[in-house]
Amino acid sequence: MMKTNLITSLSKRTASQLHYTCRHGSTASSAYDLVIVGGGIIGCATAREMIMRHPNMKMAIVEKENVLAMHQTGHNSGVVHAGIYYTPGSMKAKLCVEGLKLSYEYFCKNNIPHKKIGKLIVAQNLNQIKKIDDLFDRGTKNNVPDLEIVEKDCISKYEPKCKGEKAIWSPWTGIVDWAVVCKAFAEDFKKMGGEIFLNFEVIGFTEMMESKGESQLAPISVQSKTRCIPTKYVLTCAGLHSDRLAVMTGCDLSPRIVPFRGEYLLLNDNKRHLCTTNVYPIPDPRFPFLGVHFTPRITGEIWLGPNAVLAFAREGYSWFDINIRDCIEMAKFPGLYKLCFRYFLPGCMEMIKSIFYPLAVKDLQKFIPEVSYRDVRRGPAGVRAQALDKDGKLVDDFVFDGGTGSIGSRVLHCRNAPSPAATSSMAIAKFIADKLDRDFKF
Repeated sequence: MMKTNLITSLSKRTASQLHYTCRHGSTASSAYDLVIVGGGIIGCATAREMIMRHPNMKMAIVEKENVLAMHQTGHNSGVVHAGIYYTPGSMKAKLCVEGLKLSYEYFCKNNIPHKKIGKLIVAQNLNQIKKIDDLFDRGTKNNVPDLEIVEKDCISKYEPKCKGEKAIWSPWTGIVDWAVVCKAFAEDFKKMGGEIFLNFEVIGFTEMMESKGESQLAPISVQSKTRCIPTKYVLTCAGLHSDRLAVMTGCDLSPRIVPFRGEYLLLNDNKRHLCTTNVYPIPDPRFPFLGVHFTPRITGEIWLGPNAVLAFAREGYSWFDINIRDCIEMAKFPGLYKLCFRYFLPGCMEMIKSIFYPLAVKDLQKFIPEVSYRDVRRGPAGVRAQALDKDGKLVDDFVFDGGTGSIGSRVLHCRNAPSPAATSSMAIAKFIADKLDRDFKF
């Protein structure tokens, strides 16, 4: 990707050279009204919501991969979250609970395979027992439906092999393949007249001044290496690359995306009977990530994890995936050093468990003692687009940004959509669509 100053200083002649590859020509009247950059679940859900609201507008999704939902959407745990953990009154809490209900309605209407298998959040000691009531109170304030406190002798009624001192039962927590949901959103978008362009990696934005009408804005040229698409407005939902696209339109570098890989173990097929529902730990506020848990999949597999280790590439799904550019960017970012210093020992333990995965089984045995290291094997991994500020603090809420100048003022960047973004996707789409309608006066 080009640096901001190079992109914004492209001459009219350069734009004209790229013009011949532009979809539908270069006149302002033929430009798209809105182009969404990013074919993950947030981009596709928002595209669907926008075209439902504005069926006469011309819209397109551009995605750099050859399929949709290639990265975070296609590599997550597949859990439909109920909204228990989040601060009451926060945007995450509101959008998760709203998105939960919208998601189940959509699954049923469109025959998308899913299951409401529930979730146990299990306390293992006296200190965690004290947190159960606080967590239950938080979930109740968030309007999470049908929560129950489960005493020690009743835990086995919900998960026969599970051990603990006390638990919360969330019956509305479920499982689904979010990549399937994302592609269903995209199909809806296409049926309503939207277009989708794959293999389109955005490298910059320029104004097509030669196409400017007397009373019209010059179209923004959304450029890849081989073609460009003219549009009046742009929304970026680029996940792992969201900060880079934001910088292209004059936004600040912060918050910076730092990739953290979450690696899962798989429970062997002959041991799947050990777990029938989601089993989660009590969150530890000292650490930035939740911790390992048991997650049944819609395919019948049981995923165990994830851990959280720094990845050496934004799309680094293994220790052997190394991207020099990504590493240099991380090395220059002071926020990462501050984060690593703050969590040095836990970070080292996560790396050790990643390399010697049987060590991770000890954490799992706290919940289901019958699991042994012989019962598991290495499984898939995902990469979390973790936004960090300059002080090394994890950005835990939604971040939207606009750039500068005549281009930046017509681009909205979704720079951070943290978990539970998939569950919240339809509610997030409504929120973003409201913002687009308000900011761009659609």
